Amino acid sequence: MAKKDFDAVVVGAGPNGLAAAIRLQQAGLGVLLLEAKETIGGGSRSAELTLPGFVHDVCSAVHPMALASPYFQTLPLAEYGLEFIQPPLPAAHPFDNGTAAFLSASLNDTAEQFGADAAVYHRVFDPLLRDWPGIVPNILGPLRLPKHPVALARFGLDALQPATLLAKRFQTPELRGLWAGMAAHAIQPLTKPFTSAIALVLMAVGHRHGWPIPRGGSQAIAQALGAYFRSLGGQIQTDRPVRSLRELPSARAVLLDVTPRQLLQIAGSQLSSLYRWQLARYKYGMGVFKIDWALDGPIPWAAAACRQAGTVHLGNTLEEIAASEHQISQGRHPERPYVLLAQQSLFDATRAPAGKHTAWAYCHVPNGSRVDMTGIIERQVERFAPGFRDLILARHTFDTAAMEAHNPNYIGGDISGGMNNPGQLFTRPVLRLSPYRTSSQGLYLCSSSTPPGGGVHGMCGYHAAEQALKDVF
Repeated sequence: MAKKDFDAVVVGAGPNGLAAAIRLQQAGLGVLLLEAKETIGGGSRSAELTLPGFVHDVCSAVHPMALASPYFQTLPLAEYGLEFIQPPLPAAHPFDNGTAAFLSASLNDTAEQFGADAAVYHRVFDPLLRDWPGIVPNILGPLRLPKHPVALARFGLDALQPATLLAKRFQTPELRGLWAGMAAHAIQPLTKPFTSAIALVLMAVGHRHGWPIPRGGSQAIAQALGAYFRSLGGQIQTDRPVRSLRELPSARAVLLDVTPRQLLQIAGSQLSSLYRWQLARYKYGMGVFKIDWALDGPIPWAAAACRQAGTVHLGNTLEEIAASEHQISQGRHPERPYVLLAQQSLFDATRAPAGKHTAWAYCHVPNGSRVDMTGIIERQVERFAPGFRDLILARHTFDTAAMEAHNPNYIGGDISGGMNNPGQLFTRPVLRLSPYRTSSQGLYLCSSSTPPGGGVHGMCGYHAAEQALKDVF
């Protein structure tokens, strides 16, 4: 066999590309990691988007899955500067009457606030938290035979339900609203199957690991991963966009942290006609419209719990959130959208000058939307925090086109690497024995368009690297 320039080349230095590169380098291989942008990170980048001294997370902001990741848990990232901060409450969900439901690290404290629903909350989450260590490899991995089939089946019976159906167990509007805000992370209408899965996972992770923020910004995750990779002998080159496999140095394996659309552009001529046809049918989901604010003070929430939470879900009742997500799936822009908001500077003083603050928020929009949602999002924040708009010093917005320009994996503003519908939840990007293998020998996909999908957990990259190690090395 002719000598290769590298054992493996990884294209794309987001969390999954970094995880793949690290795993291969840990195996003693020579790995080159290429990144199109000036900095590594993908969805884990930070920048001064508004005013000098105000540090904003460009995409991902709060990282429950980073702590829950079985692979990241094995890496010495704290030794490379990564420090997580835990807000007093992982998440809060305000209502129009000035109160808020909340997710606490304590299951008991969370359940007790729901009164009549406390017992049902325990019935849903007690077994899930007990079973979690045994089922997390299946939740954060491809379809495979489980080591704990009974526990996984117990989770699956709840997870496969539409969020609106499982919510029929709940009586109180407080729990129903909190549940809807969690389920809307699926970026799907809440009447769709499996929308309960993301709510169950996020709430279980909140109880087990919290919803932390990285000190200094989400870029700190990428910097720690990159520093550890280099310490193992890996090489990183930035400002290296890849448009064709012909541009790459020779290697025994190539792993691409891209979605199916870019895979077709980069490697289409190397792929079988059947695989190309399957990739072309891959569906992308709703987009997002995102705002970052520089603020003159903390957000003046009416509900005290919101002032203790790193993440705040805005949407009032289950019915209102379900209606807004349905409208978006029909190509419309709701006047009262579900808004995800993070307020990192309340807990991390490095994010803003003394006495000032930042906030980060987005709402879902139809894929490819160019509608400016600034006023609508700010009215939603003002609705639950009267006086908010008076604190705005500057703002920076991303519509779906700007999101895709920032990260080409965000097709039409889809930050999840593809629609999270039942047909693509476990078989993304196509139905194959290994979702990470392409039809071309030695070429692998390691992005969030493979299981387990979106989130800063690195598990897509880890599993793709394991497949490459098994097949090639």
